[in-house]
Formats: sequence, structure tokens, C-alpha cells
Amino acid sequence: MNIIILGVPGSGKGTQSKILEKKFSLKQLSTGEMLRNEVTSGSALGNRVRKRIHSGRLVSDEIIINIISKRLDEKKMSKGVIFDGFPRTVPQAEALTDLLVEKSLFIDYVFELIVDDDSIIERVIGRYSCKECGIGYHEKFEKPKLEGTCDKCGNHDFVRRNDDTEDTVRDRLKQYHHQTAPIIAYYSDAGLLTRVNGMTGINEVTDKFNEIIQ
Repeated sequence: MNIIILGVPGSGKGTQSKILEKKFSLKQLSTGEMLRNEVTSGSALGNRVRKRIHSGRLVSDEIIINIISKRLDEKKMSKGVIFDGFPRTVPQAEALTDLLVEKSLFIDYVFELIVDDDSIIERVIGRYSCKECGIGYHEKFEKPKLEGTCDKCGNHDFVRRNDDTEDTVRDRLKQYHHQTAPIIAYYSDAGLLTRVNGMTGINEVTDKFNEIIQ
């Protein structure tokens, strides 16, 4: 089973991907993580990625598709994958479709998490994480049980992402809507798209996913 989860940054894609990954024995394929791993591996492809990143250029669709192709051939991917952060454009979606056809694979479900932009801004600018173990928190929705102390490791130092500001988030939202609107149409026309209300709680969103899949 292969799944694509679409949604604006902060909509809960990563959270739901982890839940589905565990429940259905799938593997989450995060574009950023795949690129980092390829660079670390020291492969010829990884060196191409490193050179482009260091020169300030975007990693080409061709390179990303090649990395995805390698990952899909791994034995641990045999039960299926969840694409997180890819595709972002129609050419990427078309390239992914062609790649899957070559491997006699296909996309089973495409979920779009629908979340109000203002709610996304509130979610993102309020999030922070433990500097030691990385567990995430939110100043309004998910505070540590003991204020100033990480629930998992007891650390007292927390960090925020430098780009989690309102102006930056609004810019990311604008880019997402501009880039992704055609992808929504692409998968809708293919009869694969299901829109899921991402404004409900995590468990409610998970239940909806399970209802659709099962």
C-alpha cells in the first residue's frame, strides 16, 4: 500500500505519517531525510546532491526521483510507503507515477489535510522542542507536564526553529497553495484524492484515515 499525504506545513502530515507507518508496517519517505541520508552515504548520487546544496541550487526532480527509486527497491519497503513532502509539483507527480509504473507499483490513497491558514500559523509559531532529545511541544496545545522540564528526558533547555515566525509561515503557505493546487487537481482527476478535516484532534484524523483505508 502506497500513500501520499498532502497538506500545508504544520497541518499534521508528519504526525499522521508516523501513526500510519506503525499501524500498517509502512515506511515513511521524507524528501529531506532521504537527501540527507544520500549525502551521508557518500554515494555518487549523494555527492551530486551535496554539490548542488552547497552551491545554493535546488536539487533537481531527476535526482529526487533517482533517490526514491533506490529506496523503493529496498526490501524493507516491500509493504508500502508514505510519501511525505513529495510530490510538490505536477511534473514531480507525473514523474512519480511513471516511476511506480516501471516498478509495477501504484498509489492507493492520496490524502489532503484541510486546515485553516490562521490555525496553521498559530500551530507553527507556538511550537518548540527539547534541545536534548528533540521531543516537540506547543505553548498552547501541548505543554510539558511540569513547566520548563521535558517529559521525556528531564532537560530544561528548549529551542524553536528560526523560521517559525508569522511572516515566514505566511510565505510558506502562499508558496504551498500556489504549487500544490495543480497537484490536487491532478490526483482528484485520477480518482485518488480524499480530503480530510485536519482541524479535528489527532485521534479523529487518524480514525478517518483508518476508516477510508479499511
